[in-house]
Amino acid sequence: MQVMVEISLYPLAEQFVEPIQSFIDRLNGYSEIDVQTNQTSTHVTGDYGKVLSVLAEEMQRTHESVGQAIFVAKFLNFDAMQARAENN
Repeated sequence: MQVMVEISLYPLAEQFVEPIQSFIDRLNGYSEIDVQTNQTSTHVTGDYGKVLSVLAEEMQRTHESVGQAIFVAKFLNFDAMQARAENN
């Protein structure tokens, strides 16, 4: 099963750009997932288990390095999205 996660990171720190860029750069280092970034969020698409595993690892790493940070995420069944698009 494929999943698409739309995720945004809000580090609770004065220097907030570097932790966000670091998180995105680390996500882009995984060849097994697709990462698309826009101005307000990052879309991560791939195998459900792999995407969640990567996000768990990288979110924990962010919390360990930054301290307080808020992640906001939406999880979408990408298989269903593609099937719907094909039927329209």
